[in-house]
Amino acid sequence: MTSEKADNLSQWVESYTAELYSWAFYKLSDSEQAKDLVQETFLAVAENIDGFKGESTPKTWLFSILNHKIIDFYRKKVSQPVSIESHSLLNYFESDGDWQENKKPRNWQNEEDHLLDDDEFQSVLKRCLDALPEKWNTCVKLKYLTEKSGDDICQELGITPSNFWQVIHRAKVQLRDCVEKNWFNN
Repeated sequence: MTSEKADNLSQWVESYTAELYSWAFYKLSDSEQAKDLVQETFLAVAENIDGFKGESTPKTWLFSILNHKIIDFYRKKVSQPVSIESHSLLNYFESDGDWQENKKPRNWQNEEDHLLDDDEFQSVLKRCLDALPEKWNTCVKLKYLTEKSGDDICQELGITPSNFWQVIHRAKVQLRDCVEKNWFNN
């Protein structure tokens, strides 16, 4: 690496680390993992700085690399197997597949209209999201927080549409149960 490129890299680290970290933390909700991915981004930049042709801004190039690191992180998480039994989902359904009478989804329309504005509710929801298996958590965050389409998520994570919708359904069931236990039954 030439002296000029080393100076560029040092300047980029100083100028963009905070923004890259913010973005990674937003996407991952995990401070340590966000720091690791930002560090991996700069390591990749150091190894491939000769590949930067200046056709985009350094910031655009860095964020592109970071986004690929985030996608790779989620791909690895999604490939881990999930046991349904270990997450008590079988407790929601009868042997024939119907809902257990006392576990059917409730009508929440009579609850507060603005739960997402309530800090305590947000804390409960975050804990419930964090309690999901990584694959489920990833799919829910990509669909509902980043508002990606199901097709885009399937492509990014390398899963089939039927698997994706099954994961979303199971995650919503578990989230509903967790929120009911930790918020509505307080």
